Amino acid sequence: MQDPNEDTEWNDALRRHGILPEKPKEAEVTEDDIVNLVEKTIHDRFKDTKPIEDMSLEELEEMEDEADERAMLEYRKQRLAELNAYQKASVFGDVREITAQDYVTEVNKAGEGVWVVLHLYKTGVPLCTLINQFISQLARKFPATKFIKSISTLCIQNYPDKNLPTIFVYYNGDLKKQWIGPFSFGGMNLKIDVLEWMLSEAGAVVTDLEEDPRKKHKIHDVMTSAIRQRPMDSDDDDDDD
Repeated sequence: MQDPNEDTEWNDALRRHGILPEKPKEAEVTEDDIVNLVEKTIHDRFKDTKPIEDMSLEELEEMEDEADERAMLEYRKQRLAELNAYQKASVFGDVREITAQDYVTEVNKAGEGVWVVLHLYKTGVPLCTLINQFISQLARKFPATKFIKSISTLCIQNYPDKNLPTIFVYYNGDLKKQWIGPFSFGGMNLKIDVLEWMLSEAGAVVTDLEEDPRKKHKIHDVMTSAIRQRPMDSDDDDDDD
């Protein structure tokens, strides 16, 4: 199993989200350590070759390509080992339906270090239906996070429909984040990657998304709107002629 104290980007991400404890100070790896390790790897790989100053440009390029390929293979092997260890620690993977009677067990007693995502919904509300579809997919993608859902009034008596959909995010039984009402989700324009990013910012999941997908969607919407307006602009030009 991957050492949780090892200095890796994956472990750092897990620590930021509270999934792994902070590593001991003595386990930190400095930039000098990394440089020395890279230099040692290159030296060991090419110690039997002729001196660099005697190599041709083609030989130097070949040596650089081989070193890059070897580094990528080692990194891929390490990442696979880390992901396998993470998956072994995953115990959920689906969305569980609960009622008020289940709340204490499923949320407050979910377990130490467990993130819980609770969706309050009602049938017949389109955005609730959409989010239920999304969290079903996200539950499979992030099986270390506990995804649950409940009909709003079965979980909280007289919960107002205007607050639907609602998502609560808990960690160690404490409320960490909440989104209440359709406007907090952007309405029916909500995309699954946007919801994933929102949950990641709250700490509930460790996403592989590199930036807020809403930026990408906004650019796409602007471009689509501009394309749709072009025929109208063309007709206006003809009228002017």
